[in-house]
Amino acid sequence: MALLDTPLCDFGAPAPDFSLKTPDGKLVTLDDARGPKGLLVAFVCNHCPYVVAVAARLGEDAKALREMGLGVVAIMSNDYRDYPADAPERMQPFADKYGWDFPYLIDEDQSVGRAYGAVCTPDFFGYNAALGLQYRGRLDSAGMGDASGRVPDLLNAMRAVAETGEGPAEQTPSMGCSIKWSR
Repeated sequence: MALLDTPLCDFGAPAPDFSLKTPDGKLVTLDDARGPKGLLVAFVCNHCPYVVAVAARLGEDAKALREMGLGVVAIMSNDYRDYPADAPERMQPFADKYGWDFPYLIDEDQSVGRAYGAVCTPDFFGYNAALGLQYRGRLDSAGMGDASGRVPDLLNAMRAVAETGEGPAEQTPSMGCSIKWSR
């Protein structure tokens, strides 16, 4: 597994459109996923230890984001044929285990991950109400460690986005396993 950091935030970049399915076949579009104050798009997977380490905190933070009027969606872009732990039939049990009550979508042909420029799992993209990118950073300061004294970077940034439409100028990159692109 290659460890990668996310690139710097390209402030204002538009959210690429998508139309993806949940593991049970429900279609979710960009317009379905967005909230009145913006949208968090999280590229994740089941098998990455970095995702597993933050999964429960992501579930908790997502609830707070939705209360602020932000939509939340997770997208799995890995080639699950080479990584069967990420297969569609394993996605919903993973989401349930960590309290995710937001859509967890399959990017079957990996076109959405490529359109967003996702590089790792987890990779977070925070958009304002106009769907302009305002956050491309980590979930929190705890990473894979003890979360008892964590600074919730993503939650704080997205609160600012919901209130002002703008994310913080200073952002710490997320880091995780590389997206598993098909050959």
